[in-house]
Amino acid sequence: MTLEQLRIFVAVAEREHMTRAAEAVGVTQSAASAAIATLEARHAIKLFHRVGRGIELTDAGRFFLGEARAVLARAAEAELALGDYAGLKRGHLRLVASQTIAAYWLPARLAAFHRRYPEIELSVAIANTEGAARQVREGEAELGFVEGAVDDPALAHWKVGEDRMLLVSSTPAEAITNAWLIDAPWVMRETGSGTRATFEAAIRDRGLDPRNLNVVLTLPSNESVLAAVRAGVGAALLSQLVVAPLLEARALFALPLALPPRLFHGLRQKERYRSKAADALLEAIESFGAQPDWVI
Repeated sequence: MTLEQLRIFVAVAEREHMTRAAEAVGVTQSAASAAIATLEARHAIKLFHRVGRGIELTDAGRFFLGEARAVLARAAEAELALGDYAGLKRGHLRLVASQTIAAYWLPARLAAFHRRYPEIELSVAIANTEGAARQVREGEAELGFVEGAVDDPALAHWKVGEDRMLLVSSTPAEAITNAWLIDAPWVMRETGSGTRATFEAAIRDRGLDPRNLNVVLTLPSNESVLAAVRAGVGAALLSQLVVAPLLEARALFALPLALPPRLFHGLRQKERYRSKAADALLEAIESFGAQPDWVI
């Protein structure tokens, strides 16, 4: 059993499609099929059901998927450890970040890191807070950066920055009362996002139940929420990083709702190897300048 066979198996299991899995790992479809067939023949067990033209994991395949992922994560840790001996002259650092952080907060910090360590390859996956926590926990990413709170005993989490959330609309309002909040049409991010969790916490702090709000649209990204607000669909709570250019252009209005700062958190699996590249990135982030506040 080789690491390449395990990578192919995981790719096929996650996509339930041989051709797409082969493309994802950079091999031919015949090579991917051969790798799966070799695993099944060696252990005299079926890992996939062949259903028509599709494939599905068997019970044995579902069990083996967790073990295969763990082996690949451990192999990645070994590669990181060896890479440290190059003194940050080469390496690959895998990150995952929630949408607001990945699109607006993290890029300038990654650029500063790259200028200092140009041989370290950086890759960033995007997931909501729940998805980012899972990727760090399972070893798919060494570091995560999220807006939402994470309660997972396997993960260390700490403050890396903060953000200001703003209530925005296509029309101004002089005062925001509880009655206004209940009556207003709302455009929301999906459940599991840090932005939505922050909004719902702010509503509860005012003694309201978020389930009583008039949510007319739920969307999967900051950009789609922003477009809906600009079109007059409703109001939304968004990061100042997202809305600042439109506020400056007077295309949107920030409404007078005082909210506490929202913290950005770093995530790390407590028991995994700490690479020098990850530590260097965290140092670069810590020394980076703060984002100026938008004044309502």
